[in-house]
Amino acid sequence: MLETALQGRVASQVLDGQRTYDMVVRLDEPYRNDRQAIGEVLIDTPNGGKIPVRQVADISLRHAPNQVWRENAQRRIAVQANVAGRDLRSAVTELRERVEKQIALPPGYFIVYGGQFEYEQEATRLILILSVFATLGVFLMLYGHFRFARVALQIMSNVPLALVGGVIAVYFMTDGVLSVASLIGFITVGGIAARNGIMMISHYIHLVRHEGEGFDEKMIVRGTLERLRPVLMTAFAAILGVLPLVFARGEAGKELLQPIATVVAGGLISSTILDWAVTPALFYKFGKPVCDYYLSGKEEAEHVALNEPSPSPVLNPGD
Repeated sequence: MLETALQGRVASQVLDGQRTYDMVVRLDEPYRNDRQAIGEVLIDTPNGGKIPVRQVADISLRHAPNQVWRENAQRRIAVQANVAGRDLRSAVTELRERVEKQIALPPGYFIVYGGQFEYEQEATRLILILSVFATLGVFLMLYGHFRFARVALQIMSNVPLALVGGVIAVYFMTDGVLSVASLIGFITVGGIAARNGIMMISHYIHLVRHEGEGFDEKMIVRGTLERLRPVLMTAFAAILGVLPLVFARGEAGKELLQPIATVVAGGLISSTILDWAVTPALFYKFGKPVCDYYLSGKEEAEHVALNEPSPSPVLNPGD
C-alpha cells in the first residue's frame, strides 16, 4: 500500500485513438512530500486490520540512495564517465593515482575500475597470451621446414624490426596511445616481416643448392637484390592500401581501423628498410652450416626416408 501511495501502481489503461496510456494511482504531489500525510497512510496488519504508518515507523528526511544495486551479494555504486581528447588507459591511470592520494576510503569500501577499461584490459591479456603461442607455433613450423633453429631465429628476428616502426608510428600518429587495435596491427605486421625473411633465406639456399653459387658475399648480394622487387611490391601495396586510414584520425567509424593501419604502415616501412641489412648479415654470419647441410644431400635422404613405405610381411601358404 505504501509503495502504491508513493511510487504509484498501474490500475487500468485508457485507449486514446491508436495509443494506450497507463492509468497510475498514487497520492498527489503535495502529500507524497509531506511526512505527516505519509504517516497517515493505512497499511494492512496480519489480523486483517489497518493502521497508519506512523505507528510502526519513524518518518524523516535524509540523504539516501533511491536504489540499491548489488553485485556478488555486495552493495555497489556505479560512477560513470566518458573520456574525450585522450586515451582511456592514461585517463584511468591518472584517475587511480589521484584517488589513492586524495581519497581515504572507509573500512569495507573498495574501488573497481570496470566498463570499457576492464574489457580492454582483458582483451589485451588475451592477445598477449595468444601472441606467445603464435610465436612459438611459427618458430616450430620454421624449424620443421629448415631443420635449423638458427634459421628460424634469424627469420623471427625480423619481427622486432617491424615493431620498431610500429612503435614510432603509434607515438607520432596516435599520441602514444596503445590500444587493442594497435596490438592486432603488431601481430599483422609481424607476420608480414617474417614472410620477407622466409623469402630471402629460402632464395639464398636455392642459389647455393640449385644454381651453383658458393657461400660468399657475391651470393648474398645477388640473392638480396633478386628478392628486392617482390618484397618492395608487397610493402608498397600494403602501405598504399592502408594510407587513407592512417590519416583518418578522428573520423567516425574509423576508430578501430586507424590504429591498425598506423601500426601496419610504420612496421612495414621499418622492416622493409632494416631487413636489407639485418637478414643478409645474419645469414652470412650463421648460414654456412645450413647451406652445407643442403649440399650434402642429407635433406633429400631424410625426405626419402620419411616418404618411403615400410615393407609389409608376405605370407607364403606353402610354408
